[in-house]
Amino acid sequence: MAHTTSKGHGRRERHHLETSTRLAGHLDWPGLKQVCRLTRTTWREGKWTTEVDYAVTSVPRWLVGATGLLGCWRGHWKIENRSHYVRDVTFREDACRIRTGSAPQNLAALRNAAIALLRFHGHTNIAAALRDCTWKTQRLLTMLGIFKKE
Repeated sequence: MAHTTSKGHGRRERHHLETSTRLAGHLDWPGLKQVCRLTRTTWREGKWTTEVDYAVTSVPRWLVGATGLLGCWRGHWKIENRSHYVRDVTFREDACRIRTGSAPQNLAALRNAAIALLRFHGHTNIAAALRDCTWKTQRLLTMLGIFKKE
């Protein structure tokens, strides 16, 4: 078992993760090593709410226990906020009307490459970096390696 508490964004949260290896030999799930139950209790707007999520993992308990799995579970939202949110909001990916063939995957790859390039060059605010590159195309071409830095 592992527990965490956090506070922020107008709410308090408690996370309680329980893991078990008991089902590993009894379920027809290739590679199953542990099952998990996360209970998330949140205080928001004067009341407590509780949500329960379940997961399976191929990571053995000797390698990562409940504390490590809870860290991974919580860390998933960092990925969501750093990548998917930027793609959805800054690049307006959900509003894109291209839906056929390999074009959606190609555009997603280009968006990911743009985000990675900007982060590699130290930008934390992707929207501001895109605006900056729009007005300063030589800076963009330098980042891409087309122009050399002087």
